[in-house]
Amino acid sequence: MGKFKLLFERFAVAELELSIHYKTLPNRIGFGIMCLALPFWALFIPVCLGLFISMLLSHPGSIPANLTFWTLLWLSAIPILSVVLTAFFEDDRIYISKNGIAFPPFILPFLGFKRNRSWAELSSANIYETGDTNRKDLLLKFGPKTSLAFNMQYMAPADLEQLLLSIELWGTNCNRSPQLISFQNELQNKNIGITQISYTQMWEEELSRRFNATSFIPLDPEHLLQSGQLKVIRQIAFGGLSAIYLAQKNNTDLVVLKEAVLPANADPSTRRKAEEHFNREAQLLIQLDHRHIAKVLDHFVEDGRNYLIIEYINGQDLRQYIKQNGAQKESIVLQWAVQIASIIKHLHSQTPPIIHRDLTPDNLVLQNDGTVILIDFGAANHFVGTATGTLVGKQAYIAPEQLRGKSNLASDLYSFAGTLNFLLTGQDPLPLSVAHPKDISTQISNKLDEIIASLTAFESSERKYNAETLHTTLEELLLESERTDALLGDEARA
Repeated sequence: MGKFKLLFERFAVAELELSIHYKTLPNRIGFGIMCLALPFWALFIPVCLGLFISMLLSHPGSIPANLTFWTLLWLSAIPILSVVLTAFFEDDRIYISKNGIAFPPFILPFLGFKRNRSWAELSSANIYETGDTNRKDLLLKFGPKTSLAFNMQYMAPADLEQLLLSIELWGTNCNRSPQLISFQNELQNKNIGITQISYTQMWEEELSRRFNATSFIPLDPEHLLQSGQLKVIRQIAFGGLSAIYLAQKNNTDLVVLKEAVLPANADPSTRRKAEEHFNREAQLLIQLDHRHIAKVLDHFVEDGRNYLIIEYINGQDLRQYIKQNGAQKESIVLQWAVQIASIIKHLHSQTPPIIHRDLTPDNLVLQNDGTVILIDFGAANHFVGTATGTLVGKQAYIAPEQLRGKSNLASDLYSFAGTLNFLLTGQDPLPLSVAHPKDISTQISNKLDEIIASLTAFESSERKYNAETLHTTLEELLLESERTDALLGDEARA
């Protein structure tokens, strides 16, 4: 746990947001009763209400007003109350994020009817031994007065592991008992044995891919830059000779700070060339204005380190999303693809054209409204790569010409196609090979498979699309997909 805890302190820009089930026996019984009673409250009572109203209209004054009032009240109230109770028993999800925990409605009486609890309120977590030898409860205390006991038998092992991880990683003020820590370690080991990968492993892999051993010392939290106008909140990621931080500007706005450092032994000519390239590309990025691109606000040099200040985007990157939700159907991926293609089209239309060089699921964030935002840029990456000869980009998404150090506009399209392959299949593409996602999922259309195969051709000259024609083609394919879905929907209703 120690290694994972250290990694989590440098958490990602796209925060993890989770939901887990807590299915208690009373909750299941209540929901079952409401389902069994469905014909009564959803059919019989409304029919009775209709007949009663019809009788009142046809024989006005035949029933006393007092009796009429109470009969109408109860016949109307029963379906409404039944719907509320059904929803009350059906909602069994606990929602977890960096901001706190949101509990299902049936737990609210134990929480003073306050559904959302922040991590700052969580004061302690313990394993409570009940009289039943087969039962252990998780006891959470929020402040001095509110306690909540979870019967852990009603949680799936993987869900319970996620909840305990969340308490460990976000509950910074929470006192975790030795019994809880021991139980959590046992649970992790058990989950590793019964599943392909435990959530602890998945989260560690998710965070570890962002953080590698670094040969320079990153900035500490509370470090001030630009004469105190910029304060580092925490590290987001770092590796090699670059780092990313969450920072606060002018004590109000959250921003992302991207840092690039040249090695001390870089020769003057290389250093000068890299710095010139960084400044030039940073200026180009600052001028970008696109709804699907996080805004680059500024760049500066301080203490020999080069910085970009980038707009903070809250959401979940597409790699995290696919890991948590699985490969997506083509109609959804096409909606994202059109947005990403518009980003590439905008970058490539600049004067001079901007080559991103690292267009992967890791750098694309999905917001709650379905908008995809590009959150990272190639300026600092290329700056470090120029100075050190370090390869920029993830292996499975790097075009062959980029491996040879000769990136061009088609290199971004190669990476984009690899990203589409991942979104459709849940698997990274094979490096340096033509991708055919239809070989993995037969539900993928021939047209989209053909586009991805063309864009991952070994030679850039064999990729028959440019950013503009690709964007247009994907828009047409999305419209065709939407028309097909609409026709199928009409047939199903018929």
